[in-house]
Amino acid sequence: MDKNINNSRRCRIGISLTVTLLTTSLWITACQNTGTSTGAGGGEGLRLGTLLPTTGDLSSIGQNMPVAAQLAVETINACGGVNGNPVTLINEDDQTDPSAGSTAMTKLAEVDRVAGVVGSFASSVSSAAVDVAVRNRVMLVSPGSTSPVFTERAQNGEFDGYWARTAPPDNYQAQALAALANKQGFKNVSTVVINNDYGVGFEKEFVEAFNKLGGNVTDKGNPVRYDPKAATLDSEAKAAFSGKPDAVAAVLYAETGSVLLRSAFEQGLSEGVTILLTDGVYSEDFVKQAGKTGDGKSVIAGALGTVPGANGQGLQDFTALWKDKTGREVPAYAPHSWDAAILMMLAAEAAGANTGEGIKSQIREVANSPGTEVTDPCKAMELVRQGEDINYQGASGNVDIDENGDVVGSYDVWRVNDDGSLEVIDTVTPAVQ
Repeated sequence: MDKNINNSRRCRIGISLTVTLLTTSLWITACQNTGTSTGAGGGEGLRLGTLLPTTGDLSSIGQNMPVAAQLAVETINACGGVNGNPVTLINEDDQTDPSAGSTAMTKLAEVDRVAGVVGSFASSVSSAAVDVAVRNRVMLVSPGSTSPVFTERAQNGEFDGYWARTAPPDNYQAQALAALANKQGFKNVSTVVINNDYGVGFEKEFVEAFNKLGGNVTDKGNPVRYDPKAATLDSEAKAAFSGKPDAVAAVLYAETGSVLLRSAFEQGLSEGVTILLTDGVYSEDFVKQAGKTGDGKSVIAGALGTVPGANGQGLQDFTALWKDKTGREVPAYAPHSWDAAILMMLAAEAAGANTGEGIKSQIREVANSPGTEVTDPCKAMELVRQGEDINYQGASGNVDIDENGDVVGSYDVWRVNDDGSLEVIDTVTPAVQ
């Protein structure tokens, strides 16, 4: 039997037998390592890819995202596929690394000949991948790259419409974090960020928003930005927490960020200082990596954070499907990954073409008004096949995409409890519009 067919069959069997998130993640990794496609796709059918971090600094969140995309493809294939054929999904691990991501995106575009890609999560990886996508006329829809740089580049006409995202950009989340800091009564806040598009872009927007609210950013003139490849982060931790600010706004990735915060604790710097976190570390794995005190309490207990909320009309149905297939609660960004895949399939059907150009031409039309509001993907596909206009309402939100590929969302406020568990305790809206 042909090896690729055999691998593809194993992948399909794997997803049908998944009962826990762990086994689902292992299945995804296995499919990626073989480079084979999942789903019964033919040469004429729509080919989609995922470019997401199942390993590396963001893997604690990223490993769930291809699972959501796979569930979307399985759902659409079960109700007739796209343009009369099943959809094929090809998964690639970007390793949370721009170089690896660019290489994987090149494979997806030039070897696998996909029409669209769900990815990436890290803004630095999407920055590297989007040029490959645009050059090859492949639609790239990110479920989590939130840097404001993409808005600026889109405004400059660099993407020619081949870029969109289902998570709102950081200029909104930074404003939401500033609103949270203000709501908590913090007057003096320092910042420490990962030195890439995500961290630096977030820092810029946060400083501006917090200043407008009357707050003081103590290290505004000498911001602390850490190299994710640095051997130690002791000096960065000391610089960020020096002077005992009310809070430290820390824009981090999980693996390296946990090292920095553990260093702050071990140096005795974080006592009495509230840590403000963001979506990149919204994971209990991150809290575990940061460590515990001698009495078993998380070293970052009491930390507060923001994460793009999932409050779409389709969330209830997606949650039921996710729990049925994985046996777990819905993790961050899984709804955004689902919506990214669903939108591209609906757009290809609306265009009558399984191409990147087709998806690009119709993605805003199926996502935005006017049109019949619809949450069920199969019902949406049926309406599109009948030639009707639709306004898809996603699991993550209403996914109304503007001319720059952006959506605007709400934000959940989460807290790290003493035992290291995470709890959503509030919602917050951007401080400035």
